[in-house]
Amino acid sequence: MKTGRPIRILIADDHEIVRRGLRTLLESEPGCSVIGEAANGSEAVAKAVELRPDVALLDVDMPELNGMEVTRRIREALPQTEVLALSVHDSEHVARQMIACGARGYLVKSDAGSELIAALEAVVRHKPFVSPRISPAHGFASTATAPAIADLTARERETAQLLAEGLSNKEIASRLDISVKTAETHRTNVMRKIGAHSLADVVRYAIRNGIVEP
Repeated sequence: MKTGRPIRILIADDHEIVRRGLRTLLESEPGCSVIGEAANGSEAVAKAVELRPDVALLDVDMPELNGMEVTRRIREALPQTEVLALSVHDSEHVARQMIACGARGYLVKSDAGSELIAALEAVVRHKPFVSPRISPAHGFASTATAPAIADLTARERETAQLLAEGLSNKEIASRLDISVKTAETHRTNVMRKIGAHSLADVVRYAIRNGIVEP
C-alpha cells in the first residue's frame, strides 16, 4: 500500500468466512489496519460512526439494512469516510446504483484477490474504482446514476427489503419500530412507485436492484 499512515478499514459482510478472509488479506498488506467488523447493515452504520474508518468495505447484500442504505447513512454521517462496495453481482446496473448512493468504488468479490488493494488505494485517494470486468471504459463512475431505486425513500427501501425477505406488515413494523398502519402505508407506497401488483413483483424488483440477494 503506497500511502503514509495506515489506512483504517471497517469490514461489513454477513458471512464470517468472508470477513475472515478479507481481514487476513488486508492485514498481510503493509499500510492496512482493520479496525472493526460488522455482520449486518445496522451494525455497519453503528460501527462506522463509532470508529470513523478511512474506508468502509461493504457487502451490497446484508440483512437489516442493505448496502445501498448503509452507504447513504455512512456518507451522510461521515463525509470523509469512503465506501468500497463488495458484491457477487457482476452487474453494471447494481454498480451504478451503489455509486449513485455514495460509494467511491465497486468491486466484484471474485476480483477481490487481485484487485482489492488497487481498489483501496484508489478510494482512499477519493478516486473512483470499478471492477474492470464491469467497466473497462474510463469514466464509468463519474456518470453513474440509479434511476429505479432513487424514487423510494430510505424507509421505503427498508420496507421493500423486508417485504422481499418475506416479513409481514406486523413484523416490518416491529423491525423498524413503527406502527402497523405506517408499515402498511410504506408497503402501499413501495408497490405504487415500482408498479408492483403482488409480493412476487416486489421480490423481483428487489433482486433486480440488488436490494436482496437471489
